[in-house]
Amino acid sequence: MATAAAAKAPASLPPFLAACARQPVPHTPIWIMRQAGRYLPEYRKVRAATTFAGLTRDPALACEVTLQPIRRFALDASIIFSDIMVPLEGMGVKLDYAPGPVIETPIQTRAQIEALRPLVPEQDVPFVMESIRLTRAGLPAHVPLIGFCGSPFTLFCYLVAGKPSKEFALPRQFLHAEPVLATMLLERLADAMIVYLRAQAGAGAQALMMFESWGGLLGPADYAAFALPAVKRIIAGLKDVGVPVIYFANNCMGNLPSIAQLDVDVVGVDWRTPLSYARGVLKGKAIQGNLDPATLFAPKETLLSRIDGVLADAGPAPGHIFNLGHGIWPETDPDAVARLVDYVHEKTSHG
Repeated sequence: MATAAAAKAPASLPPFLAACARQPVPHTPIWIMRQAGRYLPEYRKVRAATTFAGLTRDPALACEVTLQPIRRFALDASIIFSDIMVPLEGMGVKLDYAPGPVIETPIQTRAQIEALRPLVPEQDVPFVMESIRLTRAGLPAHVPLIGFCGSPFTLFCYLVAGKPSKEFALPRQFLHAEPVLATMLLERLADAMIVYLRAQAGAGAQALMMFESWGGLLGPADYAAFALPAVKRIIAGLKDVGVPVIYFANNCMGNLPSIAQLDVDVVGVDWRTPLSYARGVLKGKAIQGNLDPATLFAPKETLLSRIDGVLADAGPAPGHIFNLGHGIWPETDPDAVARLVDYVHEKTSHG
């Protein structure tokens, strides 16, 4: 069942929010994960003058890079420039970016879990809220702003492993060796993300998104036992927030039957999950995705054919938000992005 925000959505919503509510739209809305980033020369110019962490902490600069792709492309939504690890620093976790997140002291014990501070967003990460307020003031009225967080299991992976990994063996071992402690940590993270997302909505975010970047590492039984309850805890804590909730499930086709239980408005899937299959499993939810980011390097006619394929797979029913199946790659030509956005609008326009 979709949230109350979707069920009561007015007919005059911008296309992105209308699609979240599975209402008819004038065209299929499109935005791109990591759309404010290294593929844009104007972003690289801003980034050259500061560190990545410094950029997330400077509201004026975070606002600027959030607005850059909106100035360039006819995107239907924006997403605040930040990082999923930012709220963990507010909980007392010391980390650096090299370039991925590196935790100074990975979490392995009950004492470390108990030492995590409850997050107080306006005190611990006030710059995120100010970035949202500044960005909302600078956005066109028809381009909603998305706030976001990492899912508890994805954050858990980085906290326990201490650094990026392809398999996250240590966190997965920890789930089975210390299930009580693992659940405790996942619940702590869920509670922090509840207040973090609520604060973002309060600052002006018009949709909220959870990134389950590493949920695909878990088989269906472990996903249902560990990752899913923490996500459900967050959604329960957002039930009165009044904005759509999006859950991006990377490489989670095998976990979609469990994800179908979530009371979210939209589920985003990667390019390995057919949208037609996702539609069938995720009844009552909008879907988001799912062009392979590599396709933006194809010749024009190939790219347009692949876009057609995504649109056809999504089908004509309301409730499809076009996106890449993961974040855009830094080497991507901005002209390919313009071609993608314009073609989606042209192909799906109803007048």
